[in-house]
Amino acid sequence: MLNNPPRFLYVGNHAGYFLTHRLPVMQAIRDAGYEVHVAAPAEADALEKMVVANAADTIRSLGFHYHPISIKRGSIDPLGELRVMIQLYQIYKALKPDLVYHATIKPVLYGGILARVTHVPAVISAVTGLGYVFLATGLKASLLRTGVKSAYRLALGHPNMRTLFQNSDDSKVFIEQGLVKSEIVAVIKGSGVDMQNFSVTPEPDGVPIIVLPSRMLWDKGVGEFVEATTQLKEAGIEARFVLVGDTDPDNPAAISRDQLQRWHDSGVIEWWGWCENMPKIFREAHIVCLPSYREGIPKALIEAAASGRPIVTTDVPGCREIVYDGENGLLVRVRDSQTLADAMRRLIEDRELRTQMGRRSREIAESEFSTTTIIAQTLAVCAQVHSVGAVAR
Repeated sequence: MLNNPPRFLYVGNHAGYFLTHRLPVMQAIRDAGYEVHVAAPAEADALEKMVVANAADTIRSLGFHYHPISIKRGSIDPLGELRVMIQLYQIYKALKPDLVYHATIKPVLYGGILARVTHVPAVISAVTGLGYVFLATGLKASLLRTGVKSAYRLALGHPNMRTLFQNSDDSKVFIEQGLVKSEIVAVIKGSGVDMQNFSVTPEPDGVPIIVLPSRMLWDKGVGEFVEATTQLKEAGIEARFVLVGDTDPDNPAAISRDQLQRWHDSGVIEWWGWCENMPKIFREAHIVCLPSYREGIPKALIEAAASGRPIVTTDVPGCREIVYDGENGLLVRVRDSQTLADAMRRLIEDRELRTQMGRRSREIAESEFSTTTIIAQTLAVCAQVHSVGAVAR
């Protein structure tokens, strides 16, 4: 194996997120004996520049083989999408990978179809959440959803593949709608968190700080958070409410920077923008809140749990995988600012409850979401499909 290692190709839509979300797993795959290649955009978009500067150079410096592609997360330009398909086709034909790992919607769809066309022997496709296509309403969204479902059926029909979901609710949707066969489905809860980087510290003294860490998107429940904050301030509750993260211009649900600045200037919330040092943010926080409409597995909540913080989030797929209602946090109804305000008020006013829930958060993070656990699960899936592919090849 050392003289002729199998070739592993990761295909993603965001070079920066490869480093922030996939790096430990990909390093473990390389250590397991694979020659790891990475195909992701060379030109950073606005979000990637905030996540990791010069991500492509960093990937190379870490010893991975890098292949630039021009995929754009928010684009539906036909010529641009065709260009990406051609780039991926050329990479698959030239590289002849033994195993391809697709992550997020466009790589899963385009790569899955091309892996069948180019006879890639083994495929793993990671569906990281249902996203805007499945959440949006209206005629345009409905038509887009119909086309995407047809593409999923084709992309997830490879004879030797595994389709990874981050929660069982998403996998159930795909199975029930005939987008994927149940026998090739596996659930791996996210990309894992290094428990040493996010250590438990006592909550700080002073006025309670409630942090919402996320991209600033409407479907993350930012609007409901602001409404709940307004209610609590009008009721005389003393606390600081903070948004941590920047907007994502390529996402249709993006909140404008102008709107975020207006909220900040009004004093309803504090908007701290993008922050690279999330362990520091969680050390400063007393409560972490994410009233999202739906998630795959929100890494920010795993990091909050690993930091020993109580969590308020919505009772929706992805979020309820991390928060056990009444144990390490509180689950509230989705799109409901009143129940969100009530839950935040309960924790603001009860320090002992925050301490108990924070302790339980760390226990859950260690047992279910550590990087070590996720790496072991991913390597097992890789070994399974690669062994079948090697026989077929």
